[in-house]
Amino acid sequence: MPYENYTQWKTTPLTSPPHLSIVIPAYNEQERIVSTIGAIASYVSDQGFPWELLIADDGSKDNTVALCEDLGLVNLIVLRTPKNGGKGRAVQRGMLAARGKYVLFTDADNSTPIEEVTKLLAKMENEGYDVAVGSRAVEGAEEGKKSLFRQILSGGLRWIVKNILKIKVKDTQCGFKLYTAEAAKKLHDKQTIMGFSFDLEILYLAFKYGYKVAEVPVSWVDAPGSKVDTRKEVQRFLRDLFKIWMNDWKGIYR
Repeated sequence: MPYENYTQWKTTPLTSPPHLSIVIPAYNEQERIVSTIGAIASYVSDQGFPWELLIADDGSKDNTVALCEDLGLVNLIVLRTPKNGGKGRAVQRGMLAARGKYVLFTDADNSTPIEEVTKLLAKMENEGYDVAVGSRAVEGAEEGKKSLFRQILSGGLRWIVKNILKIKVKDTQCGFKLYTAEAAKKLHDKQTIMGFSFDLEILYLAFKYGYKVAEVPVSWVDAPGSKVDTRKEVQRFLRDLFKIWMNDWKGIYR
């Protein structure tokens, strides 16, 4: 009964801690945030466990916040901030505010369909992983509509991550990651990178602190309307990679 389950989630406040919290960072997402919320709410409400949705707004200048609040969803929490602080900052606020046993970070463009969360949850619940990373780079993944330039670029960055930072994940940048509550709080509390490359630091810390990390193949489509300037983000990625190395050398992550 998908509609009945959605209606109950929409109108009835949770009476027990959420099994799952979903965090979506949002900056000027008025064109697609409502459809993304609808897709998530329709699917997750039918999974048979209590859950909450957090929209971590990043100082949007458009109607993103108003559109979310006007939906009248009692288990939807909008985290406001007066100014833009970066995608990583928005995700951090959402992760630290989440109350769920498991916490999913997913992008506002719904590039990885929410149905893929069942794969990540299965890894966590059945095999004892602390972090499950949605991946476009392992066997079984489906990746569509990615330009040749971005494919070559992704391959180069993955080589750097593997050989310099020694992160044992092929795809660090897919915006679809699930954590236990304990891992989410510890990793994002230690987070220092607040821009686009925050995932890199979080996964570096996950391995440093001995968390059990799974890389799970997911479907992914390069959704239209992306706000990412690929060339600028590559420069920031390399800068942040050096910052992570320096942070560790200075003992900041101890």
